[in-house]
Amino acid sequence: MRLTSFQRLALWTTATTYLLILVGGLVRASGAGLGCPDWPRCFGSWIPPASAANLPPQFDPSQFNPTLMWTEYLNRLLGITVGILIFATAVSAWRNHRHQPRILWTTIAAFVLVGYEGWLGGRVVAHELAAWIVTAHLIVAIVIVQLLLYATFEAFAPQAPEAPQAPRAPWTPLSIGALILVTLLQAAFGTQVRGHVDAAMDSGVARDAALATVGRLDYIHRDLAFVVLIGATLLTLWLLSTRSPLIRWSFVVLALAIAQIALGVLMAYVSLIPAAQVGHLTLASLLLGAETVLWLLSRRHSV
Repeated sequence: MRLTSFQRLALWTTATTYLLILVGGLVRASGAGLGCPDWPRCFGSWIPPASAANLPPQFDPSQFNPTLMWTEYLNRLLGITVGILIFATAVSAWRNHRHQPRILWTTIAAFVLVGYEGWLGGRVVAHELAAWIVTAHLIVAIVIVQLLLYATFEAFAPQAPEAPQAPRAPWTPLSIGALILVTLLQAAFGTQVRGHVDAAMDSGVARDAALATVGRLDYIHRDLAFVVLIGATLLTLWLLSTRSPLIRWSFVVLALAIAQIALGVLMAYVSLIPAAQVGHLTLASLLLGAETVLWLLSRRHSV
């Protein structure tokens, strides 16, 4: 099947946005969030300085760390790239799908939100990685990628062959929607947990003991993870019993939920390994994406 220009662009934009979420997790895990202590410039310049000797007088040379600086700066460049791609996707939607509001207005909404997300990135730096605004930054990023998934799905759906209809169950899309909301809430609590862990390590607590200082927030985060797992399991069993054509995507959701919990257990009982932290966030975004695709399919097939 030959893809249209909008389909190709939508796929690239969605994939690059997922990459940005992964890189954002890497920035957080490496402690590079303040590698550039100002925004939108970096140490007062549009191009990062070559050494501490080149810093403007208002910056403390002890803040200069080339590795962290370039990690954060490249994250910002990728964010700009995503913004340009989303703008191009919205323009393409206007040119090719202006009579399909589900595609047009979804991509326009993503473009509006990506501008807001850029502003939030500046607030994250200004508030020195305060947990509440980092959480808002992540949630908006996830909402943007969900919108892009929706538009991409709608762009491909008209060309997709009709799947056989499973027994009608109007509550299936509602239950998947509820699962998405719980997963989103769990991700928000996870960001709060991470903020408290970072604060503990900044105050001198050892990495392997930092999670124990979080308390109730961590317990809520864990409980919600098991709620998501139970919901994904029950949904899979239901679709399996009805021989639904959606069962393959349901297995993807269930596998990602299991992998997410496995990584969480690894971090809780072994160590807060930075690579595991990045993987944990990446799996969360992929899990939400898989749930969104499953929800879209359930609405189309009425199962």
